[in-house]
Amino acid sequence: MSYKVSVIIEKDNDGYYSYCPDLPGCQTQGDNLNEVVSNIKEAIELYIVTENIDFSIVSSSAETEQDSSHSEQ
Repeated sequence: MSYKVSVIIEKDNDGYYSYCPDLPGCQTQGDNLNEVVSNIKEAIELYIVTENIDFSIVSSSAETEQDSSHSEQ
């Protein structure tokens, strides 16, 4: 059985921040987009193990929204 969870990735002055609204407390950060995606996958896996939730992670393409005040120049 597989489930989908929402992952939010936000860019800030220090890099990227990511969290899962469906999994309370499941959050992480990274210096770049690749790092934060890798970190949130690991955080989800650890959350699942800790909470004894029975489902596997299915990768999909990541979509990010970037606030205009954080756009890179």
